[in-house]
Amino acid sequence: MTMFSSARQSPSGWHTRSHVLPLLLAGALAAAAMALIAYLLWPTWGTVGSTGPQRLPVIVGGTLFNVPTDAIRMKIQRHSGQQERIDLSFIYPSLDPPAPPKRISADAVEDLQPPIDRIFLSIAAHHDVLAPDIRLRTIYSRYLDQDSKPGLDGLTIRAFRESTPYGGEDLVVANAPGLDARCTRDATTPGMCLSERRVDGADLTFRFPRSWLSQWHDVADAMDRLTVQLHGSK
Repeated sequence: MTMFSSARQSPSGWHTRSHVLPLLLAGALAAAAMALIAYLLWPTWGTVGSTGPQRLPVIVGGTLFNVPTDAIRMKIQRHSGQQERIDLSFIYPSLDPPAPPKRISADAVEDLQPPIDRIFLSIAAHHDVLAPDIRLRTIYSRYLDQDSKPGLDGLTIRAFRESTPYGGEDLVVANAPGLDARCTRDATTPGMCLSERRVDGADLTFRFPRSWLSQWHDVADAMDRLTVQLHGSK
């Protein structure tokens, strides 16, 4: 009787294990996929420098850019070929790619306030949206105050009206060398400037601290040099 009972229970136990095994495999695959995604999206700052090529050929909006690998801000963008957008940063004024920062303790983070010494650059396919120079003439001009005030050494500064989408910002323009930028004003955080230009099928968006307007000739030259280094034209 005991042998007969055991024989009848054995298929049931095998049937249960046959259902558990696929579940365990599915769970292991899901965990591996999540780990891979976390690795790709994790910020590159604070990691060991790349041992791959120093520059990567990247195509954005059908336009070829020769990009320093260490300047790329996100791991997921660190590959050659077609991309919709790529985000970069460069040390100013050297325009070298930034080195990974030294690791510091959690207690020292709040006391550490390093100066902003980088130009940030985003390159994105424009998909035939309004070009930056046309936007400057046809869109921004609608929202500006009539009054303008001279800035340092040839700059012209005009405020956007407060009731407009750009309220709280100023338009900064110069002719020689050419510069146009939208700049937020200093408040609880330092003001930042945004300057755009188009290169074939891509728009380049530069961001830098407003305080750098005191040396705006050098900043305008730095943006020109970066454009040439990355694409070979202005």
